[in-house]
Amino acid sequence: MKLSLVLLGNLAYGGVPRGDSTLEKKKEDLAAKLDPELVDPELGYDPGSIEYDNEFFKDEFATVDDLSKEEIDEKLGALAAKMDKNGDGEITQEELTMWIHYVQTKYIYDDTERQWDENDKNGDGQITWEEYKEHTYGFLTEEELNHKEDDGFSYEQMLFRDERRWKQADQDKKGYLTKEELTAFLHPEEYDHMKDMVIVETIEDIDRDKDGKISLEEYIGDMWHEDDDGEEPDWVEEERRQFHEFRDSDKSGYLENQEVRDWILPSEYDHAEGEAKHLIESCDSNGDGQLSHQEILNHHDVFVGSQATDWGDAIVRHDEF
Repeated sequence: MKLSLVLLGNLAYGGVPRGDSTLEKKKEDLAAKLDPELVDPELGYDPGSIEYDNEFFKDEFATVDDLSKEEIDEKLGALAAKMDKNGDGEITQEELTMWIHYVQTKYIYDDTERQWDENDKNGDGQITWEEYKEHTYGFLTEEELNHKEDDGFSYEQMLFRDERRWKQADQDKKGYLTKEELTAFLHPEEYDHMKDMVIVETIEDIDRDKDGKISLEEYIGDMWHEDDDGEEPDWVEEERRQFHEFRDSDKSGYLENQEVRDWILPSEYDHAEGEAKHLIESCDSNGDGQLSHQEILNHHDVFVGSQATDWGDAIVRHDEF
C-alpha cells in the first residue's frame, strides 16, 4: 500500500503523539537505552548491545539491492541479536517495540544533528531562515525554482511550505531557530504546537481539487490509482469501508481537519507497537507470538521494508545503532 510523501515523512520515525517532547528529553531517553544502569536491565540497551561492528557493513553508498541474500541474512542476523535483549533466541513484541522506538528516536536525534551542522555555517548556535534557505535552495536558478512539473510539483511551492513551517517552529518570532526548534521544524509530528501544520500539509498533498478537504476518491488515489498495473487490490475496498465507517466521522463524504488528525495522528495509537504486531503476525511461522532469529531470516524481505531496520538502511549503513 502506498502512502503520500508527507505521511511517510511524518510517520516513518515516530508519528506518535508523546506529549511535550523535547530534544533534551529525547537525548535522555536515548541515553537511558544506552546505559543499562538507567533502565530495566532486562529491556534496557547498553553500549555493547547497540554498537554494530563496522565489519558488518559495506560502504555508505551501498543499498540493500547491492547485497546478496547471504549478505542480507548475515547483517539482518546481527540486527536480530541486538533486538533480542535477553539473548534467549526469541524476540517478543515488547522487545521489538522497544527496538523500533529506539530506531525512531535515534533517527530524529541524528537527523537534527546532521542538519544543524550543515546549516549553522557560522557556528553561532542558531540558524536563520536565510541560512537554511541558501543551503537548501541556493543551488537553484530562478527558472528552476519557478518551474512546475506536470504533476504540479515545484520548488517554489516547497520553499513556501518550508518557510511557513519554519515560522511555526520559531515560536517566539525571534528570526532564528535553536536546535530544539530545528527538531520541531524537521519532525513536526513530535511537537504539539506543530501538529496543525502536519494536518495542513497532509490535506494539501492529497487534496487534488484544492477545496480544502479530502474526498473518497482523493483518499484512495493517494494510495492506489486506477491506472496502476493489475487488478484492484483487495485492500482498496477495505480502505473504502474504513473511510465511510471510521474516517469520515460526520458522514459528510469528506475528511476535514479533525478527521485527518484522527487518521494520521491518533492519540491512542503507538506506531512502533503497531509495527511490532504487524511484523510478528507476518513472520511468526509457528504461532507462538514471538520471533526466532530464523523466522526473521526466513522473512527478511518483510524486515527490510520495516521501521525495525530503518527500511533497510540499518543493514548497509556504517552508523552504529
